[in-house]
Amino acid sequence: MNSPESSLLGKAATYADRYDASLLYPLPRAAQRALIGVTDRPIFLGADLWTAYELSWLNARGKPQVAIGRLTVPCESPHLVESKSLKLYFNSFNNTVFEDIEAVRQTLQKDLSEAVWRGGVVQSSVGVQLLSPDQYAKDKIAEMSGLSLDRLDLDCTHYQPAPELLSAASNEAPVTETLCSNLLKSNCLVTGQPDWGSINISYSGAQIDQAGLLQYIVSFRNHNEFHEHCVERIFMDIWTRCQPTKLTVYARYTRRGGVDINPWRSSHAQALPVQVRTARQ
Repeated sequence: MNSPESSLLGKAATYADRYDASLLYPLPRAAQRALIGVTDRPIFLGADLWTAYELSWLNARGKPQVAIGRLTVPCESPHLVESKSLKLYFNSFNNTVFEDIEAVRQTLQKDLSEAVWRGGVVQSSVGVQLLSPDQYAKDKIAEMSGLSLDRLDLDCTHYQPAPELLSAASNEAPVTETLCSNLLKSNCLVTGQPDWGSINISYSGAQIDQAGLLQYIVSFRNHNEFHEHCVERIFMDIWTRCQPTKLTVYARYTRRGGVDINPWRSSHAQALPVQVRTARQ
């Protein structure tokens, strides 16, 4: 079984510049989910939304082509793809000839779908959208919606996840609201490098104490875990401690190595969020 420690994270690697699907390194989701009490079918739905800014290949005449890639990895897949392996895989396209951009898209979809469903039946393909340069001007920048928790002036003393900071006013009328913060930070599970993010939390139910929620978000500051696992931990802690009737957690992390990762988890079926990058991304 693949593990983060046996991946190429934090290790010297040779960059292949010819197409090589074997570079993709799937990591099982189950081990980290077990740590947050998810041992069977998760109670949440969702996807990991990736943006690849450094994607290039050659056309039939050997001329380089470029695109921005948007990937949608279903969270019900048994694996995620380790990010360094994904970057190495993208680099293997650099000196490879493809007939057209659609051939690139189909190759990405086939390889990524196989990787995240490896060992099982592909239940839903990885979504792949490629934006060509003539579409770049339409690509928007916007901040996450919701009432900013960062407006609160408070003391922060916890820098490892502290779910005990979470509480909700169960004796008051329920609310529906969306809250956001730019103060999410965690570290890579293997390398310890910082991961900076913004987070959006939408819920219905007993009103969550905003000060405690912000302190809880800040408590991830020295925590080592992959983006996807952090968002699932946040979802499960809020779901367990505050007991909302509906909950959606969406984080957008800044890019590293030309790739950003934006996990989205929800208690109920709804349309995926529109992929709009924040100013920091």
